Amino acid sequence: MDEKIPTTKPVFPSGLYGITADKFSRGRSNIEVARQMIAGGIDIIQYREKRPHMSFGEMLEECRTLRRMTREAGVLFIINDYPALAQLVDADGVHVGQDDFPVPEVRKLIGPNKLIGLSTHGPEQAAAAVDAGADYIGVGPIYSTQTKDDVCAPVGLGYLDYIIQRSPLPFVAIGGIKEHNLSEVLAHGATTVCLVTEIVGADDIAATVRRLKAAIS
Repeated sequence: MDEKIPTTKPVFPSGLYGITADKFSRGRSNIEVARQMIAGGIDIIQYREKRPHMSFGEMLEECRTLRRMTREAGVLFIINDYPALAQLVDADGVHVGQDDFPVPEVRKLIGPNKLIGLSTHGPEQAAAAVDAGADYIGVGPIYSTQTKDDVCAPVGLGYLDYIIQRSPLPFVAIGGIKEHNLSEVLAHGATTVCLVTEIVGADDIAATVRRLKAAIS
């Protein structure tokens, strides 16, 4: 029997936003990492893998499994960069960067009932995200990070303050956030926070997620 496809756009939640990162996962598969994230109570999982590291066929099979797991657990499932992949597996949304397909074009591909997230690094980009029709924005990198090869310089907590005071969109604080500086980000008012290597590289991913969620709560 076919799974029921949602007819309304999902709500972007507060909480803990996790991202797959195969090269930082200490030999564990994305499926195993996601399973432990879900066991710990993660709120959002973004699938972020790239060619040529993985073929589209490999990504499709992983995402089909992850979609099934996240749907059963009630976890929001976002795919980075690839609208077609999101459509094929019926993900909850797509996240794009400033140099990826523009938000209005992504909307044409994925329709009205999926979320579109857009990475932003300053006030002008945040304002443009609203005009373009993004559903939520990434705010960062807050601190220096080596998770992505093409990352820009840290935007700092000042930009986070600006977003909290001025932006109408939900947002996720991201970039260089670790357990030791999470309290600083939360003190500035962030309610949805992304940690990457701190989660996927943890000895016990589920326990780490539980600990981080307790801090956010």
